[in-house]
Amino acid sequence: MAVGVSTTPNPAIILRPRHCFPLSPSASSPASLPFLRPQSRQRPPISMSRAGDSSSSSSSASCPPTGILNDGGLKITSPGVIGQNDLLIVGPGVLGRIVAEKWHKEHPACQIFGYTMTTDHHDELIKLGIIPSLKKSEPTNKFPFVIFCAPPTRTPDYPGDVRLAASNWSGEGSFLFTSSSAVYDCSDNGFCNEDSPVVPVGRSPRTDVLLKAENEALDIGGCVVRLAGLYKEDRGAHVYWLDKGTVDALPDHVLNLIHYEDAASLSIAIMKKKLRGQVFLGCDNHPLSRQEIMDHVNRSGKFSKKFLGFTGTDGPLGKRMNNSKTRAEIGWEPKFTSFPQFLNLL
Repeated sequence: MAVGVSTTPNPAIILRPRHCFPLSPSASSPASLPFLRPQSRQRPPISMSRAGDSSSSSSSASCPPTGILNDGGLKITSPGVIGQNDLLIVGPGVLGRIVAEKWHKEHPACQIFGYTMTTDHHDELIKLGIIPSLKKSEPTNKFPFVIFCAPPTRTPDYPGDVRLAASNWSGEGSFLFTSSSAVYDCSDNGFCNEDSPVVPVGRSPRTDVLLKAENEALDIGGCVVRLAGLYKEDRGAHVYWLDKGTVDALPDHVLNLIHYEDAASLSIAIMKKKLRGQVFLGCDNHPLSRQEIMDHVNRSGKFSKKFLGFTGTDGPLGKRMNNSKTRAEIGWEPKFTSFPQFLNLL
């Protein structure tokens, strides 16, 4: 949701890139890649891969049809050869895997790589067509398209991880960091869009980490998409509340949502634009209170449990988000226009 306040209005970053980097392959050097603020320190690579193609050029031109099969049966181009539309997913979890699936459908001949913290799910990734590897301290390949989907919960240095991810970007295509709409500074159920101020650094450790990670991306010309509350039928706030039955929280706190599939399609649409240094917002433009969300869940008949209620009487409120500017700039619309529409209640 939202975090971050600023005494001066935040400039309309969505339509104003911080940097204008050339898009030609030879125009940008690794040191000036757009997703990290350039520094003299060494940037480590990340680990999570899968192949994809996000440009309109023919996949055969960027991904040669010949190659070898790895142990998981994945077809891999000659070792070290990266196609001009291949994709690296840093953190191929729920969102990253959906991105991979959609990317592969658009560009079936290209490679999709996934960088992970552990090998726990490598077998699953291979079955999904993602070529997995562990996070490395030095990049072994440069990828034209990189999306960072890893959460900040499993690392002591989240901005550093973004810096590391950026070292795997060739400077072509696009680098996209998936952030959170929690960075917007609004807690009175008021209106909020791409231009709204963010929480000042120093107020909240949670938003501090996100904003510092965003800056790592923006300072090198990468883009950021701030996503509202992610959900699908078996994941999201509604599942947690349903499991609890009764929750000590304000019922009229307004939340903003976006389905995982729509977050993935928006991310891909942004990457395909090959933009530089811009911030976008991902939401369904249909904010709901906590109580409204759970009323819809109870009415849907899709769940075996019934939610009993919220008992909180105090606490901060939320925000009502609108991403019309993002939609106009990217030319994107969600498949699921609202949570009740997803539940087939409309």
